[in-house]
Amino acid sequence: MGKAVAVLCSNEGVTGTIYFAQEGDGPTTVTGNISGLKPGLHGFHVHALGDTTNGCMSTGPHFNPYDKEHGAPEDENRHAGDLGNVAAGADGTAGVAVIDKQIPLAGPNSIIGRAVVVHVDPDDLGRGGHELSKSTGNAGGRVACGVIGLQE
Repeated sequence: MGKAVAVLCSNEGVTGTIYFAQEGDGPTTVTGNISGLKPGLHGFHVHALGDTTNGCMSTGPHFNPYDKEHGAPEDENRHAGDLGNVAAGADGTAGVAVIDKQIPLAGPNSIIGRAVVVHVDPDDLGRGGHELSKSTGNAGGRVACGVIGLQE
């Protein structure tokens, strides 16, 4: 089984730890907790780069090895890194529980060394009609991010 972890950092007071696990060539399970968010939905994506030299802004666009439009996790036409939203409760904490087939921990499209990013606003899943819907889900700024690294 492959395992990975991302520790979220932020200038906005958002923190968390995200765990990734994959058995063989099966789907990747993503779990964890995020705190310090405003209550409500927040876009949750894997971005192409593990570069945090300029904070979360240098993590690049959504991970999109198949050159598709932005969409919901269940859509056929979506970026591999489109993982939908996490929901923060009144206490600002969000639990993460995602199972996805497009974010492997090994192989040519591995997410190891890329970044997971939490956005300030909800991801409209490509259905919002905004000019950014089909590229970013109009999820707004980046409030936290972490580089995905191998875990023992």
